[in-house]
Amino acid sequence: MDLNKLFKAMVIAIPLFALGACSSTSESETDASSSTSSTSGQTSGEYANGGVETGGVAPVLSPVEQQKLKEQELRRENIIYFDFDRSEVQTENAEILQAHGNYLVEHPNVKVLIEGHADERGTPEYNIALGERRAKAIAKYLQSMGVQPSQMSIVSYGEEKPLDFSRSEGGFAKNRRGVLVY
Repeated sequence: MDLNKLFKAMVIAIPLFALGACSSTSESETDASSSTSSTSGQTSGEYANGGVETGGVAPVLSPVEQQKLKEQELRRENIIYFDFDRSEVQTENAEILQAHGNYLVEHPNVKVLIEGHADERGTPEYNIALGERRAKAIAKYLQSMGVQPSQMSIVSYGEEKPLDFSRSEGGFAKNRRGVLVY
């Protein structure tokens, strides 16, 4: 089952379960229970709300479920940025790639296209080669995690598909990227 659906089902089911546990009692039942409590040496003030704790119920997720949700969130990020004129995967992208790699290992029928991009500085030929090195670096990283080569395809667009046309340092940084496309 998809963890997102499981989480939503738990969020809906738990409050309904809590509502089912609450009950209303008539005055005669309340009087009877309070006299019983009094005779056993306990006063009704010790058990607020008839012994039922009220308040919000937060779903309790196992560590495995928590990790799955975290990886699901990380997989929403599908862009890996690179330094100028570099094709090495930076350590700050490790967690994102780990989430994608775990997903691909768990789902061997899923395929991913890895796009390599460069900013416009350099010749078109150089940028195509740089984009290819970036895509291959991501593929190599994923392969080291156990992702099958048959699950991955690479393509280099070089400078042809920029995200940012501003010709500023910030724009160039956005264009130096690898993109995982499912």
